[in-house]
Amino acid sequence: MTRSSPAELDDVYWQIAQYYTQKLRRYGPTPLGVDWSCVPTQALRFRKLLALCNFDVPFSLNDVGCGYGALLDYLALYHPQSSIDYLGIDLSSAMVRRANKRWAGDLIRFHHGRESPRRADYSIASGIFNVMLDQPIPVWERLIETTLSHLSSTSSKGFAVNFVHLPNPGERAKAGLYCANPMQWIDFCEKSLRGW
Repeated sequence: MTRSSPAELDDVYWQIAQYYTQKLRRYGPTPLGVDWSCVPTQALRFRKLLALCNFDVPFSLNDVGCGYGALLDYLALYHPQSSIDYLGIDLSSAMVRRANKRWAGDLIRFHHGRESPRRADYSIASGIFNVMLDQPIPVWERLIETTLSHLSSTSSKGFAVNFVHLPNPGERAKAGLYCANPMQWIDFCEKSLRGW
């Protein structure tokens, strides 16, 4: 895989932040505001990603790419009795400001940045690898490698991410969307990340 320079990734992170800030301005704190189609599909992704968590005991959770804090809506609805020390992380300062307006609590915090500043039991990243805009695939895959490595190093019990699957034969992927064979990234995790 071709390596990109830190300056290239800085520019990519900046472009992503701008993209999602514009989505939030246009659609507000809704699934469309984070480029998802609707609440049911967003909830399905959250359910699948959170399958790694043990809700029977208190735990800490990093939500990388938290947006306006939609995961907290899901947790309040489906796991209201669980004790979760939550930290949402997002590249868009506008998203973090909106999340802070929507949520408050002793166990709820938000951080503006590209990485979690703390180690947690679990980490999730919902959809952050899907919208690559006009980035070259090698640069985008370097960003994915960097992010997966960080998720691994800041998660003591596990982490979960999702990808858009490659289109079926004869179908074309939507422009600006990164599609992957999941085995490519499972293989990366098994060979390159601590504890796999």
